[in-house]
Amino acid sequence: MTRRRKRYAAGRAVGTVLTAFGVLAGAALTGAAPAAAVRGTGTEIAPGVTYEQFDLPAAKGMTHAHLLTVDLRDKHVHLDLLHPGAVAARAPVSQLADTAGAVAGVNGDFFNITETQHPGVEATGATVGPAIAHGRVLKAAVPAGQRFGPALPPGTTTEDVLGVGTDRRARLDRLRLEGSVGTPGGRLPLGGLNQYALPVDSVGAFTARWGSASRVRATCGTDTDRAAPCSTDTYEVTVRHNRVLSASDKPGSGPIAAGTTVLVGREAGAQRLRKLSTGERVTVRYRLVASGSGVRYRFALGGYPVLRGGQPLPGLDRVTSAVRTAVGIAGGGRRLLLLALDGAPAYRSGLTIAEVADEMRALGSVDAFSLDGGGSTELVAREPGADTVSVRNHPSGGAERPVPNGIGVFSAP
Repeated sequence: MTRRRKRYAAGRAVGTVLTAFGVLAGAALTGAAPAAAVRGTGTEIAPGVTYEQFDLPAAKGMTHAHLLTVDLRDKHVHLDLLHPGAVAARAPVSQLADTAGAVAGVNGDFFNITETQHPGVEATGATVGPAIAHGRVLKAAVPAGQRFGPALPPGTTTEDVLGVGTDRRARLDRLRLEGSVGTPGGRLPLGGLNQYALPVDSVGAFTARWGSASRVRATCGTDTDRAAPCSTDTYEVTVRHNRVLSASDKPGSGPIAAGTTVLVGREAGAQRLRKLSTGERVTVRYRLVASGSGVRYRFALGGYPVLRGGQPLPGLDRVTSAVRTAVGIAGGGRRLLLLALDGAPAYRSGLTIAEVADEMRALGSVDAFSLDGGGSTELVAREPGADTVSVRNHPSGGAERPVPNGIGVFSAP
């Protein structure tokens, strides 16, 4: 145990607050931590997976941490993306975990949570960064100026991911979209895949994995200004079985059938799409290219790095404290630490991003990655003998917030 952590010995006042908050937050919450819960004496959720909780002194007061430790050396354990079946959809972490059969999990990437800057435009709920689930590419990253969440640390991008490869090792990497649209008039670069925001002048592809949400948001804002007006120069082409089926001047909504790709263009991209005619042959190809590793990813999701090679990134915020979720990598990528802070009133001051990096290093992480926080922060895990998960921390909003993805921990016999 380090000097920065202490044994959890809840006083009567704090215990009362936590218990009351647990009632408000819903029956799935497990309530206050038991007296004398000690850092380092975790409960085994499944072979290779342990859960523990502990108090954590911070600059703005005591906070409370919930920690899952996952040992990927155990052949029965693996991680994968939790998601509701569509990129542009959301559900509570407990529901995502139970539907997928996960024994534990945390919330994931930052996402398009609101559209107050564009009245009448639907918030899609889609995430900022790339996403891979079960080895399949779901989406690519939005432009940096279009992201939701705190300012990125210097040198990081919306393409940064945490992932686990087919070699069962976790790592930090970047995933860049590489794709094209083949047309009778030539090949067009693909600027986006199932994204809530497309680069200016680009063409983006939307597949069945996008879901039913409106695609209008993809043409709003600019690469540097999320609040900029929506483009007035747009065009949408529906391609089915590699043939142009239909076209429209405005992006549409509704489910996209299997075997169908909807191409959305803005500005110069829209002008290129207008040259296509019904019945013409169009082929769409894409992949996510890793910059740091040639290993294929089983799963990956966005966020941003806070610790690399045992050192905090320069320029991390040391002022703004909040409830946060983070993931640490240790043991050469074979051990993961999934950390979620408690949002109960007694602990809601949380940590700064710099404190998150320091804490993840103190826990033994060599690399660490920050995920969405605030009302999204959540950690779920099964009780011994249970078939469903329980919410272990207290969400700061008083109840679970629906989120678009998360990290699921799975245990097979």
